[in-house]
Amino acid sequence: MPVETVWVRIGHWPMMPQARHDGRMRLGEATWTEVQHLVDNRIADDGTRTPVILIPVGSTEQHGPHLPISTDTLIAEEIVARAIHLTDGLMVGPTLAVTASGEHAGFAGTLSIGTAVMHDVIVELGRSADWAAGVVFVNGHGGNSSAMTAAVGTLVKEGRRVLSWWPKWPQRADGGAKELHAGRIETSLLLAIDPGLVRLELAAPGVDADLEELRRVGVQPVSPSGVLGDPTGASGSEGDQFITTFVNDLVHAIEAWRPIDPTPIG
Repeated sequence: MPVETVWVRIGHWPMMPQARHDGRMRLGEATWTEVQHLVDNRIADDGTRTPVILIPVGSTEQHGPHLPISTDTLIAEEIVARAIHLTDGLMVGPTLAVTASGEHAGFAGTLSIGTAVMHDVIVELGRSADWAAGVVFVNGHGGNSSAMTAAVGTLVKEGRRVLSWWPKWPQRADGGAKELHAGRIETSLLLAIDPGLVRLELAAPGVDADLEELRRVGVQPVSPSGVLGDPTGASGSEGDQFITTFVNDLVHAIEAWRPIDPTPIG
């Protein structure tokens, strides 16, 4: 069944076609001429330059027996989906769903392109987006950290407007080890995003692990279940609070970073 198309206004942008089922401006749903129109009219009323492309960055890797393999991807996409409504001139770019997940090798379902390839993907993607006012990578997978940090550093040195944002993981109330994977925080997040994907009856405590050990030997030798943390007590309401905090932080980061046209309007 074809999707009905309507016209909506997003922020300071001119009227653009948009699918009724979404309500967000998605790069993949626009034509190149529609994007060119935005580029030609890139300065908003407040002087900010547009469009700024938000790229959700997730992973395809195990998240224990109770969470889906797309957990990191779903979290990154949800944060972007909410952030897009809170400030003007943002566009949702394509999701990077298969990234650097080598530490999860040995678990069925995990796919990875490795750190070196991930680095090159980010560099080339950033270079190809010179038509945009800037690119923000919204990260949901910690295993991409080294590739992302190095790639963004390269792009910034080249003079490109690129920002890499990560959610600030809350500390455990009991002062215990930081949750690393498929524990209470991620379980709560998925219960808020799509509870039908959570097999809560299979949720069980895993182990606390050291990051250096995980980098050295991988997850499977440390935690056969794949869980690093304790999902006990997770709830959708807690997850929604986490998401709200993450989204507000992302929007503040974008507004502090985004390019501003130095020419006074008028």
